[in-house]
Amino acid sequence: MHRAPIRLLYLLFFTISLLKSACAQKGLTWREVRAKFEAANPTLRAGQIGIDESRAQEITAYLRPNPTAGVLADQIDPFNGGPPHGPFAYLLAVGDISYLHERQHKRELRLESAQDSTKVAVSEQSDLERTLIFDLRMAFVQTLQQKAVLDLAKENLAYYDHVLEVNRERYKLGAIAQVDLDRLELQRVQYESDLQTAGVALRTAKIQLLALLNERTPVEQFEVTGPFDFASQLPVLDDVRQTALDARPDLKAALQAVDLAGTNHRLAVANGSTDPTLGFDFGRNPPIDQYFGFSVSFPLRIFDRNQGEKLRTQLDVDRNGKLVEATRAQVFSDVDSAYATVEGEVVLLQPYKDRYLKQAARVRDTIAFSYDRGAASLLDFLDAQAAYRSVQLNYLNLIGSYLEAANQLNLAVGREVIP
Repeated sequence: MHRAPIRLLYLLFFTISLLKSACAQKGLTWREVRAKFEAANPTLRAGQIGIDESRAQEITAYLRPNPTAGVLADQIDPFNGGPPHGPFAYLLAVGDISYLHERQHKRELRLESAQDSTKVAVSEQSDLERTLIFDLRMAFVQTLQQKAVLDLAKENLAYYDHVLEVNRERYKLGAIAQVDLDRLELQRVQYESDLQTAGVALRTAKIQLLALLNERTPVEQFEVTGPFDFASQLPVLDDVRQTALDARPDLKAALQAVDLAGTNHRLAVANGSTDPTLGFDFGRNPPIDQYFGFSVSFPLRIFDRNQGEKLRTQLDVDRNGKLVEATRAQVFSDVDSAYATVEGEVVLLQPYKDRYLKQAARVRDTIAFSYDRGAASLLDFLDAQAAYRSVQLNYLNLIGSYLEAANQLNLAVGREVIP
């Protein structure tokens, strides 16, 4: 009677398991990883809040001074004496309103200074994102590299297991001695060790990538995918340099800091000017009846107490100009160094792809074929296996070094010039 609901539950559980498995197997591309990082990384989000705080200061910078109001009641006579009159007969009531008028465009300069500070904050946030993207891409590359190393370890172990199976059959037929079979069995430990080490390294790389993404996905269900290869054609160095000069956010922030220092200097000069206070007063004095009047007051700047700030801001303009030159020189240094590293990795990788990989596979297969037929010694066979394993592993490590160097070049330029 109740078998149908139970079967339905089993079917539902099986479907959910398949969906989870499918989600776990779907790897994230670099674009997807970067999008998740930009949306969830707490350091980037905190920096964005800092930009919003800087924009809020623009509102404060453009506020006008508040007027001042005052009320005065004077000439109250509560004592008995003199001519007969009440205590408030000669009450003097005065009200006054004053307003500080800022000259030399102080308010506009404060707003301009706050806006320049916001521009610098935006560029610094872009520079922070540049460095964090570098760390993210490095973790992504390391994950891809460890995946490739793990696949190679699995392939080598599977191939060696096939060789062992063939030689066990040869041993049963008396074609090889027991000691030779034992030596082959012992050599399998190296391939098992490679597989275990690659698995641990892949898990560690995933953990680092998940930390940057602020993800709580289990490591076993987290996968990434992407090309693990190199490009032999590189962009022209002069074009890369020009792109860096246009794109580097730290250089842009340095240039904007010069504008900010210039605005602050003009504001310091403006603050050295006197600001008059305009007043309007009115009152009531019984013998004179009502009255009103105007007043203007201003400080006597016998001593200019803003000279130090004027000098400091002028020196700050010169200092930021020197920092721009230093930052521009650093940009060229970073780009040239990273470009040379990428070129060197390509020079090392090209012969591996053109010759060494094919030669290592051909030597391994030839020696294995000869060993199976007694035309090669066991030592030759083991040397060929070790050489193939070493060449393949070196190639994967070189690709990883190339991708890391390409990431370093992208960091130096400020944008992706090598995808």
